[in-house]
Amino acid sequence: MGKEKVFTGIVAGAALGAVLGILFAPDKGSETRKNIADKSTETANEVKTKFNGLMEDISKTIDEKKDELASAYDKAKSKMKELDKSASKA
Repeated sequence: MGKEKVFTGIVAGAALGAVLGILFAPDKGSETRKNIADKSTETANEVKTKFNGLMEDISKTIDEKKDELASAYDKAKSKMKELDKSASKA
């Protein structure tokens, strides 16, 4: 199972649990609506934070792979020059 699916499941479960807990709490309607709004804002902020962290991780991985690819390209280019020199001498 991918990290994204696990993360989505955790967020969805937390949000559902929070909403159900609030709905079954013995508060006035206005207080319940306020609690739902507060929890929604809190959950949205948590999702944004996690998403930003995920995007940073992805960006870091892309940069690392880009560097690895550039290094491999340089090595291949160097090897091709060596082979061309060897072939022209023969």
